[in-house]
Amino acid sequence: MDVNVKYYLSMNSDRQKRSDENIAYLNEVGKKADITFHVDEKVAGAPEVVFIGGGGTEGKFKATIDELEDPIIIMTTGENNSLAASMEILSYLKQEGRKGCILHGDVDEAAVRIKDMLKAKVALKKLKGFRLGALGKSSDWLISSNVDAQKLVEVSGMEIVNVSMDEVFEEIAKGGYEENEFTKDLKAHDFNKDELEKALDIYGAFARIKDKYDLQALTVRCFDLLEPIKNTGCLGLAILNAQGVYGGCEGDMPSLISMVILGELSGKPVFMCNPSRINKKDGNMVFAHCTLPVTMPCQYKLMTHYESGLGVAIAGDVPLGECTVFKCSGDLSRHFAQKGEIVKDLHEEALCRTQIEVHLEDGLDYFTNEPIGNHHLVCNGDYTGVIEEFFKLV
Repeated sequence: MDVNVKYYLSMNSDRQKRSDENIAYLNEVGKKADITFHVDEKVAGAPEVVFIGGGGTEGKFKATIDELEDPIIIMTTGENNSLAASMEILSYLKQEGRKGCILHGDVDEAAVRIKDMLKAKVALKKLKGFRLGALGKSSDWLISSNVDAQKLVEVSGMEIVNVSMDEVFEEIAKGGYEENEFTKDLKAHDFNKDELEKALDIYGAFARIKDKYDLQALTVRCFDLLEPIKNTGCLGLAILNAQGVYGGCEGDMPSLISMVILGELSGKPVFMCNPSRINKKDGNMVFAHCTLPVTMPCQYKLMTHYESGLGVAIAGDVPLGECTVFKCSGDLSRHFAQKGEIVKDLHEEALCRTQIEVHLEDGLDYFTNEPIGNHHLVCNGDYTGVIEEFFKLV
């Protein structure tokens, strides 16, 4: 990975020696982190960090602050008052309403953190301008899941686009969808062909609305489909997620925001699910839902939607092993991220179709004492480090 470095060198009498030591430190960090640092260069499209080479650089930084893009990652060393100067600089940034974070530590510590910090910075930049479709309002039972659209723009650059359910119904009535690898694979499964085609027509409607409004993500008040359409949005959202378009259900905007953040930071498919059962003795929790990205399970079968017995939903076996459980509030002021381990795929009748049992080594008190709403997001792999860096930079 290429990274541009804006380098500020102090005016010490031995500044050349200090500079050589700083560059050597950068090169060691870069080698361990698989990063090529370009000092005072501009590689097109590469993220940028600031390196404070020592004390007395605060004025130089202030004079060039308009050249830097938030959030500003400030790298330091343990020598030559580099940390002290960086603290003064970060304090100034906060006073000016700018965003930044200090990276300080030995080579090994810096190599781990810089990778997560850069992923977070790249994700923050990408999210600016993301358009999140709200297809209908949130479901009536999501009483804590409202989002202040203007606040969301201010803190993240993401924009909410409202689409009426009437327009959703009109698109579904048109019928049709573009065939792709996922629709072909789904149709190869043993399931009622008529119901499957109806579910794919709903997918086609979602896809056309996504294109019409240039959406990178959408959430649907999906239970409104049950009575008039006699089918569900589960399959349509599962395909969109597989295609890289974040798709959430029940009109839950905080969960869609969380899905987008986790997906961008991890690069993995994300499962939006209900916390369904807690076993405190084992430290385990069961999560379940009827919408699962087609690309997430190692195998799956098709069933009806759990609550209604209608439509088509995926009952998948998710790969076991390390996972991340995540949720944030709609204004990004609160978040929960915990490393877990998927220990079992369940197939119980009284739960939504895809069911996973997760061991959470840091405990379960959050879910009963201070949860951020109902739905939570799960992906394979441990991405708690990059999530924490992301929220330091927000």
